[in-house]
Amino acid sequence: MKETGALRGITVLDLSRLLPGPYASMILADHGARVICLEDQRFAAEAFADNTVNRGKEHMSLNLKSDRGKKIFFQLVQSADVVLEGFRPGVTARLGVDYETVKSLNPKIVYCSITGYGQSGPYSGLVGHDANYLSVAGVLDINGEAGGRPLIPGIQIADMAGGGMNAVIGIMLALYSRETSGQGQYIDISMTDGSLSLMSLALTLQQAAGGPLRRGDSLLSHHYAFYNTYETADGRYLSIGALEHRFWKNLCEFFEVPEYIPLQYDENWREEILEFFRRQFKSRPLAHWKEVLAHRDICWAPVQNLSDALEDPNFSHREMVVELSGKDGRRLTALGASVKLSDTPPRVEGMPPDFGADTRAILRELGYEEAAIESLVQEGAV
Repeated sequence: MKETGALRGITVLDLSRLLPGPYASMILADHGARVICLEDQRFAAEAFADNTVNRGKEHMSLNLKSDRGKKIFFQLVQSADVVLEGFRPGVTARLGVDYETVKSLNPKIVYCSITGYGQSGPYSGLVGHDANYLSVAGVLDINGEAGGRPLIPGIQIADMAGGGMNAVIGIMLALYSRETSGQGQYIDISMTDGSLSLMSLALTLQQAAGGPLRRGDSLLSHHYAFYNTYETADGRYLSIGALEHRFWKNLCEFFEVPEYIPLQYDENWREEILEFFRRQFKSRPLAHWKEVLAHRDICWAPVQNLSDALEDPNFSHREMVVELSGKDGRRLTALGASVKLSDTPPRVEGMPPDFGADTRAILRELGYEEAAIESLVQEGAV
């Protein structure tokens, strides 16, 4: 049992694979939960290896299509707090490990399902990936250059924010509710629902504009000079977010164009002002702008790539870049825990386990002797 973290004493059985579920259970593990990943041997060839979202977890190979494998799952369920799964709707029922079945064994269980389109609705049976969920939710339509095609973001927003983060929120809410009710409950997480929920400000802007947002050409997406990206002389970029008038005033005064201060939202002057700032920023390399803008109250930032971010002293100070070490000498750079708690801080530790690395240890914990374990292995139950 983990000795620190807000979730110490909580046990999570993670049946999910790929990104959304494992990302959610990583957050739970960072905050002290014991996370046991359960995965069929047929996926061993696709093992996550050094996938950092599986740090700090245990991994057990388990065949839920086997009667003996299912029996082991039910043994684990009786002392678990959370079950997390990412199968298509209906799969857990066919396997006989659905919420109603698990609840009959452990009424306090919190059971969370993450799917693309949810457990119900006309799209529930459809397959999909991040780009598809963002497409349906309207997110993709507003990403990209004005007049161009929709661009797929470089990170998995639907998977991680729409799915993984919402799963963590749901699990926390259900665990809190259990404190007073004594009962667990079922959580239905749709990555598409989660993606649509991120569109709240976009909806407000659309309602204010009286029509659809235009791709790459709205209040907070390249329409005005004060909220834009600019190329520098060396082919790098920086962002300006001088949304509030005081920041816009500071920007204009720095570039000695006070006449632009009252024209922040003026459509007649918009293109001229944009071209002015494009020329200005293109005239010097990014290093120059870093130096002269370093302490200016403007809301600006260099556009960094991932390597830049990993070496950024701010992230180092915030413990957002950490080094994991294995007993075999392996080292792995990982991203830290973004939720900081004063009294129960998260701990990012433990290399991602090899596939099935903890199978035997967990079986021994359940009371299985070596001969029985060998029998389970030979039968393919684990």
